[in-house]
Amino acid sequence: MTNTAQSLPFRKMHGAGNDFVILDSRGRDRVTTPKLAAALGDRHRGVGFDQLAELHDAGNADLALDFWNSDGTMAGACGNATRCVASMVMDETGRDALTIRTARGLLAAERRNGRVWVNMGPPLTDWDKIPLSAPQDSLHLPLDGDPVGVGMGNPHCVFITHDAEKVALEEQGARVERDPLFPERTNVEFISLLGEDHLRMRVWERGTGVTLACGSGACAAAVAAVRRGLTGPRVVLDLDGGRLEADWRDDGVWLTGPVAEVFRAELTAEFLAGL
Repeated sequence: MTNTAQSLPFRKMHGAGNDFVILDSRGRDRVTTPKLAAALGDRHRGVGFDQLAELHDAGNADLALDFWNSDGTMAGACGNATRCVASMVMDETGRDALTIRTARGLLAAERRNGRVWVNMGPPLTDWDKIPLSAPQDSLHLPLDGDPVGVGMGNPHCVFITHDAEKVALEEQGARVERDPLFPERTNVEFISLLGEDHLRMRVWERGTGVTLACGSGACAAAVAAVRRGLTGPRVVLDLDGGRLEADWRDDGVWLTGPVAEVFRAELTAEFLAGL
């Protein structure tokens, strides 16, 4: 950004309390940089978000999405932001199905009975695809607590506990995120079984910290629970910010949950000129 920067419109949305700034760059050059993402992610001097999602054009899809964390790093996947953007574009176009290009690949989004579902793709369980720093059995990672490793376009480390409420989330999440086992750092989930196909989940997201919900994390948690024999393939997850549902099918893990638009506004030229 330079001192000639113009104002920049954006939307604020959330899915189960997992909150996002949405920038729409369809029909123009992309604008997000690490510096802009970090400045916008500051909840005191910027707007504040768990992730930033920037829409842009894709020749082989209806749209494309880039994701940024609040520390200015990029994220490979963001399920709740993808659902929010899909809902927004469906409302704009009147369509009930979209294809969305992300770093994860080409994702399908559908509106069914008023709810937006997104296929987050097949889970990755090979050590080098998650990725891990060395060959490991991803069903039993060599860390205290015997977690499960899952890749959903970003790495996840899922701990199965007796009571997720009692976990020291900030302490354990920060420590595990940067464990040498994860060369790209990792998201960290703690889950406990509430009932048949029903999980409680709390989450620490790499590059952001504690969040109220995480869509790719919910998918990873469901996969971990199925692989450990705790649940069937369709799982309800109660997170700090609300309820998500994940359905592991042959074509990938489908995700749904609440979507809300909070407000629309614009970044001022003065704010942008300082970046």
